[in-house]
Amino acid sequence: MVADRDASGRLVPKALEAGVAGCREEVRTAHPGGGRPVHVLEQSLPRDVRDLRRGIRQRTIYQHTVRSGLTTLAYIERVTTEGAEVRTLAEVAGRIIVFDGDLAFVPFSDEPHRALRIQHPALVRFLARHFDEAWARAVPVRPERVPLRTPVVTSDLQRTILQAVVGGETDESIARRLGMSRRSVAEHVRRISERLGSNSRAQLGCLIATSGLLSGLLEA
Repeated sequence: MVADRDASGRLVPKALEAGVAGCREEVRTAHPGGGRPVHVLEQSLPRDVRDLRRGIRQRTIYQHTVRSGLTTLAYIERVTTEGAEVRTLAEVAGRIIVFDGDLAFVPFSDEPHRALRIQHPALVRFLARHFDEAWARAVPVRPERVPLRTPVVTSDLQRTILQAVVGGETDESIARRLGMSRRSVAEHVRRISERLGSNSRAQLGCLIATSGLLSGLLEA
């Protein structure tokens, strides 16, 4: 079943609120990209706090780049004090919302203003397992502790960028996928290019692949 989205790209409140109201135990959410828009967080916060206080477990996965976003961090700090759990990965494949084990929402890749509401038990279980596997690899966010950019997070981002360069991706493509600015990606690439003495993007990809850098990051 298809659920419309409003002009801001959010799931239509009626469909989402119905899922929230019917949630009995847990909601899992995964959000690709960087920090979320202020108006979305402001609208989500009261609902999330209310549900946490009625005993609903809330687990959310963002991308590492939210650790640099003050607005999203403020939201994370607020909900984690209420019991929510938040972790990050270098990359989140797509937006997922799973309520308990019987309802999920995923976006249409080719229709950004609409989403698919899934109620088939096998498909919902598949999405829940997909989330749980990503959750096991993700790094907890604890806003009260510094630094937020731990060595694990930094290494994860660097490895993902280097793998993308080896795969022939442009800075713009990498930035879009990781929720970073193009300038930040370009700076990462510039530093590694200087380190390896590369004269071209194609050469850089080959040098990264043969230098052992990726192996070193995986072991870090």
